[in-house]
Amino acid sequence: MASNYRNLTPAQPLDKKTLNKMVWRSLNLQGSFNYERMQAAGWLYCILPGLEKIHTDKEDLKLAMAHNLEFFNTHPFLVTFVMGIVLSMEQQKADINTIRAVRVAAMGPLGGIGDAIFWFTLVPIAAGICSNMAINGSVMGPILFLIIFNAVQFAVRFFLMGWSYKLGSAAIGILTANAKEFTRAASMLGVFIVGALTSNYGGTTVALEIANGESPIVVQSILDGVLPKMIPLALTLMCYFLMKKKGWTPVKCIALLLVIGLVGGAIGLF
Repeated sequence: MASNYRNLTPAQPLDKKTLNKMVWRSLNLQGSFNYERMQAAGWLYCILPGLEKIHTDKEDLKLAMAHNLEFFNTHPFLVTFVMGIVLSMEQQKADINTIRAVRVAAMGPLGGIGDAIFWFTLVPIAAGICSNMAINGSVMGPILFLIIFNAVQFAVRFFLMGWSYKLGSAAIGILTANAKEFTRAASMLGVFIVGALTSNYGGTTVALEIANGESPIVVQSILDGVLPKMIPLALTLMCYFLMKKKGWTPVKCIALLLVIGLVGGAIGLF
């Protein structure tokens, strides 16, 4: 593959309409996911409107499409960050090998950052607020959860596209300078939220009672005296252990909890 485009004259900056079009297309990033090139086909589909405006030479467009079909995998909600950087370099007709290297460098750190923002922070907080509404019978619980989650993810997508396109490759250093600290802080917040949810909404109790004349000993009262919500905590730690150490999926853990609940309820344990 050639290392330079034929037409090295920088292209005109992309208009906001084109950038927004690619943001909407980013929803299809994983539409053709495979284990050979991961998100490569979806990535090219997302970025194609920009490439077509930048490369008016058909041979250059073919070259751009070819190297943008190489292996690609990043967090789907933060992909516009990489798109903005790559489009900025394509617009300047940078060396192709440099664009490829920057694309790989930009996509790498986003996995941990994206998980920390969305799965460890946003989802537990939004779910904690909205699940309480749903438990109390409000139909707005799940609706509000979807509104909050999608409002945040779309705001992030549009912001990152404009910001990274404006800064170019310099955006990588800015975003990743404190990536480890940010990821750790967000993860700690997420764990804190999960702990609070376990305490507030964990309702599993032991139904066992020990005969003691007219005042039977309630086992649950003894457990609460040692540590309130001990059973929900134990179940949570059990699921964590199974997923972290044994490689279980969340679906398997849910099925196990269902079995435990059914069996425990049938024999009068819970």
